Amino acid sequence: MTSAQEFHTSRDVRRGVIAGVVGNMLEWYDFALFGFFAQQIGAHFFPADNPTASLLAAFGTFAAGFIMRPLGGVLFGWVGDRFGRKQALIWSVMAMALPSFFIGVLPGAATIGIAAPILLLLCRLLQGLAVGGEYSTSSVFLVEGAAPGRRGWMGSWAPVGTFAGTLLGSAAGAIVNAAMSPEDVLAWGWRVPFIVGVGVAAGAVAIRRYFVERVSQETPSRSPLGEAFRSHWRTILHQVALIAGLSVGFYTTFVYSATWLAQVAEVPARVALGINTMAMALSLVASLAAGHISDRVGRRPVLLAWAGAQVLLSYPLMALMSRGETSGIVAGLVGLALLVAAGSGALPAVVAEMAPWRVRCTVVAVAHNVAMALLGGTTPLVGAWLVARTGEALAPALYLTAAGSVSFVAAFLLPKATPHRVTQEFDAVRVR
Repeated sequence: MTSAQEFHTSRDVRRGVIAGVVGNMLEWYDFALFGFFAQQIGAHFFPADNPTASLLAAFGTFAAGFIMRPLGGVLFGWVGDRFGRKQALIWSVMAMALPSFFIGVLPGAATIGIAAPILLLLCRLLQGLAVGGEYSTSSVFLVEGAAPGRRGWMGSWAPVGTFAGTLLGSAAGAIVNAAMSPEDVLAWGWRVPFIVGVGVAAGAVAIRRYFVERVSQETPSRSPLGEAFRSHWRTILHQVALIAGLSVGFYTTFVYSATWLAQVAEVPARVALGINTMAMALSLVASLAAGHISDRVGRRPVLLAWAGAQVLLSYPLMALMSRGETSGIVAGLVGLALLVAAGSGALPAVVAEMAPWRVRCTVVAVAHNVAMALLGGTTPLVGAWLVARTGEALAPALYLTAAGSVSFVAAFLLPKATPHRVTQEFDAVRVR
């Protein structure tokens, strides 16, 4: 038994941030690589005479990983609520490392036939299971470790891990495309980033294994999932609506945009990925700023400003990008990236505050992963389908605007007071 204040020293806060962010960063590096190399993966595992059909098949497999996210959220949310946040975070990293490595070494359809896309799909499903538990659990872990009045800032480190991991994936894509010829990238170069990433997993597991976790004196729920759906189903639906704009915004900006630019404006992959990398680097700082501002002015105003800006600016920003001019692409991608950063920086504290400790991991994980599975994971597929179906290059911008509208209504319906006192739950704690 110890006092909660002992966990708010600078050293302990740094350790908490590292433990919460490092695995998140690794998982999103591995997970995002699939989207960045969708064209090459489609050619190897879904060969077709029509390049669009091959690309749609690859994005379909990308979306399939999100089918497992709700299941991963339920599984790791249950582990986090029953056995501690640390255990859930350790196992989620391990569940990501192996399938990512196998994607990097898996033979294509020309070598092993139909087994290639089947095995690729299985790896993708395992990745989805791991990611389903990582982000939501790490965000809860960070918010619960915050000092009073600093929950927004501490929670904003969770999307920093996501941005940093996706940034590394984007940078890896840019480096591979710059250092190799298109033929070499297609033949084998796309595999290198998958294989390299697995070496970091051991370090992430070690960091999390030796971190001391704070645990509330409340009795853990015997059935977190049952209690969450029985007593907090309205909270889950509210959180799904809050996350809708972020899920579509994130995957439009950081995953689908490179492919979309190549299709509608014939922008080379290395150019799009390079600008994407710069936009994501700015998002790291913007996310932390949004979390800090939410501590000062409140979560609700920040989320209303973010969602409203997404509704108003999505179409103009994508219209700039569609012209194919470098300045327009930079302005558009940076603008969209800052919108994503604003929402993602404030949301972790909001969703943690909406649920009680006993079922917090489960409520947050289910809501986050349902939103990402239904909306985020299907965004590249829906975007490519909309362009092909309507012939309108800016159709994905309308989808982005609609998602932002849903989040705006959900933010407007947020209570003005914090429903659950997150840090006060740890006035007296035990350590694990």
